[in-house]
Amino acid sequence: MDADDVRRALRRIAHEILERHKDPTRLVLIGIRTRGVHLAYRLAGLIESIERVRPATGVLDVTHYRDDRSGTGASLVDVGLPVADRHIVLVDDVLYTGRTVRAAMDALIDLGRPAAIQLAVLIDRGHRELPIRPDYVGKNVPTSAREHVAVRVEEADGRDEVVIEEPG
Repeated sequence: MDADDVRRALRRIAHEILERHKDPTRLVLIGIRTRGVHLAYRLAGLIESIERVRPATGVLDVTHYRDDRSGTGASLVDVGLPVADRHIVLVDDVLYTGRTVRAAMDALIDLGRPAAIQLAVLIDRGHRELPIRPDYVGKNVPTSAREHVAVRVEEADGRDEVVIEEPG
């Protein structure tokens, strides 16, 4: 995907979120660190440009909650408001095994009981190890398990693109 493809996918996701959530003031978009954070803030901006109301946004680092990696860092949650009884949309760049999303849900539940949790991803590459599926998808990209999907965003990488990389 080039920059235009990324922009169109995010705009479509923003519209899909609004189709399901008529009141953006009840929404909280929480980006999973690192690139999910940038995408969450972009989605919030797109929703604001459509509805004139910016949904709350937050940041989630799930390192401590991962079950497949040694969690050396503590989880960081910067939501700025309670998540209890709110409609949460977790935002991430790539959905792969589902373990990051499971960790994110564990972290959120530790903060309170949301009314609902949904998932928005720019790329769904398959290969799930857990029964998790996204509610909003920018693009489904079939990959082999040995390939790497690299999402680059302007804020962190200087450009917007998605590329599939072969192992070197």
